[in-house]
Amino acid sequence: MTPAQPPAGAGSADGTPDAVTAAMRAVDRRGFLPRAQHRWAADDRPLPIGYDQTCSQPSTVAAMLRLLGVGPGMHVLDVGAGSGWTTALLGRLVGPTGSVLGVERIAEIAAWGAANVARAGLPWARVRTARRGELGAPRPDGWDRVLVSAAAARMPAALVDQVAPGGRMVVPVVHVMTVVDRDPDGTVRTTEHGTYSFVPLVED
Repeated sequence: MTPAQPPAGAGSADGTPDAVTAAMRAVDRRGFLPRAQHRWAADDRPLPIGYDQTCSQPSTVAAMLRLLGVGPGMHVLDVGAGSGWTTALLGRLVGPTGSVLGVERIAEIAAWGAANVARAGLPWARVRTARRGELGAPRPDGWDRVLVSAAAARMPAALVDQVAPGGRMVVPVVHVMTVVDRDPDGTVRTTEHGTYSFVPLVED
């Protein structure tokens, strides 16, 4: 996925790395790429991982994670987990008191992504194949945060319903990066944060 305008900055105002920057430094992108792509792991561009899917552009991932506002102990859903890189980054952000579930439609990529995340040493983060006919992964109390790494043609109501009260989702809708906040009283608010290019979000 490629930003059509510059994403948020890489660090805090005083020049010290923020949590997102620290996570991206700690989780080597090479471990989530096919061997043939390793030489380009440091490039700020999406890289192919097979099945017409990509490992997302690092600056775009950083912008999404900052908008998502993930903190320690949160329970996070990663929709379109692909190679597992974003799942592992989210795992670093939530820490061992939280949990991350990545879901991926393509079974072969999901199995590879699960192995990649397992090698990252974050047992509270995992990837599984998405269940047929189910968008996301409904959770009884909802998810504190939901990250969607594919462009929806319209706001995905099924995923909005999976955001817990007080929670947040970041999702590109017709390539516009959209933040969805669910207030504690259940009110849903949205804000837009620039245009990006993504692979499409596919629903059964």
